[in-house]
Amino acid sequence: MKKTLHLLLCLLTLNACAQQVTDTVKKNGADTAKRNIIDTLRKDLLTIPDTVQHLHSNARSLIPPAVLIGYGVTSFYVRPLRRFDRYVYSEAQEHNLFTKSHVEDYFQYAPFVLVYGLNLVGVHGKNTFVDRTLTYVMAQGMMGVVLYTLKRSTHRLRPNGADRRSWPSGHTANAFSGAEFMAQELSGNSEIYSAVGYAFATTTGIFRIYHQSHWFSDVITGAGLGILATKGAYLLYPYVRNTLFKGKKGNSANITDLPPELKKRRTASSMLLPSYQEGTLGLQFSMQF
Repeated sequence: MKKTLHLLLCLLTLNACAQQVTDTVKKNGADTAKRNIIDTLRKDLLTIPDTVQHLHSNARSLIPPAVLIGYGVTSFYVRPLRRFDRYVYSEAQEHNLFTKSHVEDYFQYAPFVLVYGLNLVGVHGKNTFVDRTLTYVMAQGMMGVVLYTLKRSTHRLRPNGADRRSWPSGHTANAFSGAEFMAQELSGNSEIYSAVGYAFATTTGIFRIYHQSHWFSDVITGAGLGILATKGAYLLYPYVRNTLFKGKKGNSANITDLPPELKKRRTASSMLLPSYQEGTLGLQFSMQF
């Protein structure tokens, strides 16, 4: 009996030790993950570069979205384009391929959410949190004003007859604005991110047609408007920011663990400190170039 109790006690002790080791490993893993997220947020939120990067391309990159918007405008005056709208609508109704649920209500935000989600796991974008967020807000502001004005002034009836605010598609504009935002921030890491963002945006536009919420020309115009708003914001924001913060230096040069795309050239710094040596007071001056 004593041997049995002794054996049972040994087994319980080993199990407790094993459980303690397992808990410690899990705790250390959770702490490490938590520290990684905190470090990422710290670097992203507290790092303010001296300037922001401009659009990789030039103003000519605004031409493709402008052409898409031009197509939508032309659809008001060219009858073949309106007939094509009705043809696409009838084909979408005839080929009942997609779900009835309005998943585009969520897909339109997917590129925007992915940008910040990927940053949390260590995929850094072209700009810091503050700069990219303000750029996106600027794009959304410009796009929102234009959308509201056009919807209220054109009075195009939706395919389902719900109201007369069909042109352009707001869902599609928002989705393509987010897709271009994702492309601007993350395409430097991999073109796959651009493809994923635009895949969500395209799916959003297709579902808006399928669910009888918009005509084909509404979706094309929304896509052009969303891309144009984001591209325009990335062109304008650097000038606005540098004008407001002209002459103010950031602290990115003093942080050594930044991702390469956020590192800036080193700037001169100086320091003046009091000193005391062998009963004599003095000052120490140092400068780093």
